[in-house]
Amino acid sequence: MARSLRLLSRSVERLRPLLVQGPPTRGFSAFAREPLHVCVVGSGPAGFYTADRMLKGHEGAQVDIIDRLPTPFGLVRSGVAPDHPETKIVVNQFSRVAANGRCSFFGNVTLGTDISLAELRKTYHVVVLAYGAESDRSLGIPGEDLKGIHSAREFVWWYNGHPDMCDLSPDLKNTESAIILGQGNVALDVARILLRCKTELATTDIADYALDALRGSTIRKVYLVGRRGPVQAACTAKELREILGLKNVRICINEADLATSPADEEEMRNSRIQRRVYELLSKAASAHKDNSYNDQKELHFVFFRRPIKFIPSENGSTVGAVQLEKTALKGDEVTGKQVAVGTGEFEDLKCGFAFRQKQRSCAKFERQSPEQRIRDNHCGIRVVRGRMVKERTNWDRCDKSPLCGRNSG
Repeated sequence: MARSLRLLSRSVERLRPLLVQGPPTRGFSAFAREPLHVCVVGSGPAGFYTADRMLKGHEGAQVDIIDRLPTPFGLVRSGVAPDHPETKIVVNQFSRVAANGRCSFFGNVTLGTDISLAELRKTYHVVVLAYGAESDRSLGIPGEDLKGIHSAREFVWWYNGHPDMCDLSPDLKNTESAIILGQGNVALDVARILLRCKTELATTDIADYALDALRGSTIRKVYLVGRRGPVQAACTAKELREILGLKNVRICINEADLATSPADEEEMRNSRIQRRVYELLSKAASAHKDNSYNDQKELHFVFFRRPIKFIPSENGSTVGAVQLEKTALKGDEVTGKQVAVGTGEFEDLKCGFAFRQKQRSCAKFERQSPEQRIRDNHCGIRVVRGRMVKERTNWDRCDKSPLCGRNSG
């Protein structure tokens, strides 16, 4: 596989000669004299699926994939949990794409530093930005800068050996409890890695330094905190079933939180996934209700709570607790979905380690001319009936498009 991927320490040096050839003929006329030349920025799943479709859909097309890291595969390599090898099988498909003689991979090339978007647009017929969202947005609550608070992305990258997080060194030895804000699949991944038997983790491809740190962990209790109820939990049934089945882990769920409203019942009728998740949580609550676990780890599902602030410990520099506000569900007037609203009741949940989850944002490239500008995380895109539609602006009539050749018409 390594031979099929043309990995270079400074691959940008191979890209530079292309720039002196001048811009290719732009547009997609059937009478084009040269094959389509495509640059895909980002070598994760989106990048490789794009390259695959380009190679199959355009005879003779040449596709160059560039990435800021020296290795390809993006989230498949750094985002998939090490105990989920079946998910990583897709790498075999991507390797076949990379082995295509019309596809080249250039690692260690950072867009905006080693090469500009303007240079790429002059060199290729099509430039596709598929690098994903690698930056975290803050929660915007007090205390986020305390030690012991990490984003879930940072922790996932850390135990997967991502070069950006090798030096994270989370302190897992000085607390018995960790709080994870969020109840999606990534939150479940983090909780599972913290609670899973380390002998089992040793059989995976987890980073060696992460395994050593986890072996010395004193964390015994993990709290998964969600703003809404069990019906609205953002995880999938498969991920939930796996964590509920961990050995020597007690599942703790407040039975009062499992009560459903007519609106909850309607949501479950409309979503098989939500219904299945709720059923699994209800079954787990009943199964563990009468069991006594001595000296065992605990996984707590905390519903109807939202974070208000992080509270420092006695030393003033590390996190000691999270203040939570109790919430209630209210129907949104626009979407009709149930949203969490504060009730004015507060409680503190002690912890020495916390993970925050928040929407990620994409890298921004500042440019002088508007046609080269990527404005924000949404890139001027809005969703209409499940499709992404570009908002019209004053520069939409320009002959140039930020991502490809000339606009038609």
